[in-house]
Amino acid sequence: MLSQVVELIESKHRFLITGHARPDGDSTGSSLALYWGLRALHKDVVVVMRDPIPPAYQELPGAGEVQVRPAIDEPYDAAFVIECSDLDRPGLPGLEKQFIVNIDHHTTTALFGHINWIDATAAAVGEMIYNLCKALGININQPIAECVYAALLSDTGSFHYANTTERTFKIASELVRRGARPAHVARALYESHSFGKIKLLGSVLSTLQRDESGRVAWVTMTREMMEAAEATEDDLEGIVNHPLSIRDVEAAVFFKEIHPGQFRISLRSKGNVDVSKIAERFGGGGHKYASGCTVIGTQDSVANRVLSSLQSELGTTSRAAD
Repeated sequence: MLSQVVELIESKHRFLITGHARPDGDSTGSSLALYWGLRALHKDVVVVMRDPIPPAYQELPGAGEVQVRPAIDEPYDAAFVIECSDLDRPGLPGLEKQFIVNIDHHTTTALFGHINWIDATAAAVGEMIYNLCKALGININQPIAECVYAALLSDTGSFHYANTTERTFKIASELVRRGARPAHVARALYESHSFGKIKLLGSVLSTLQRDESGRVAWVTMTREMMEAAEATEDDLEGIVNHPLSIRDVEAAVFFKEIHPGQFRISLRSKGNVDVSKIAERFGGGGHKYASGCTVIGTQDSVANRVLSSLQSELGTTSRAAD
């Protein structure tokens, strides 16, 4: 499918790039890297998101150029949809009227595009955008390098997730040679938290529990916690990694109450369980190590259903907490 994407870009001129609502590091970095790549080819290109770019990624080259719109109301030669499980994920009405190029590395992604370029071997979509730039003969300049590096750093958990390979480090090395600044990107992603996030983190970690096996841990956030900390949804990113960091824990869950009776679930794994299978059972998706879904119900019923499914996958049965 890479050759089809190359042919499309070479033959067309006016492009839209978008990613999923509440953009993360891979979605943002990959979208901006593609933006700079198409700009290098003198294409007419715009990046549109439903939600603003989170503060952690606002220092990436081109972040200030991203347009926040409620819908897509004009035609483009093609729309590149980055890291989305389905065409509803960007949250942009009108997108379905475009010629869609679906670019993702998640095996759970629906084939909703006119062109579907899915590479489950890629550590991040940023790696795919790097390969696309190479295939198009684009010089990997500093803006492209820094945006791809941010995507890789984010989706590999600072190069310590199991999706990190020799190829990942080779690409990262090339990106640094091309101008990516590792310390600058790392500080932006991991050392620029709001005061509200740290306050919220304390509240959320106070709910920490694990099952009797010690292999599953989870934390819960209520709307009251967010309001008390004066935190935003941007402040929720990365919190699920704290219970996952516990020795012997193989999978972690973060239950986030986004509306009364509605919970957004983040699932993380160290590799012994494929959490995308659990997310799929509840209408979500992702990949083996990081997935998510939204579940309706009371806090206890949602926790029981998700944890039971996860424990069944791991071969444990008790939900008893510390």
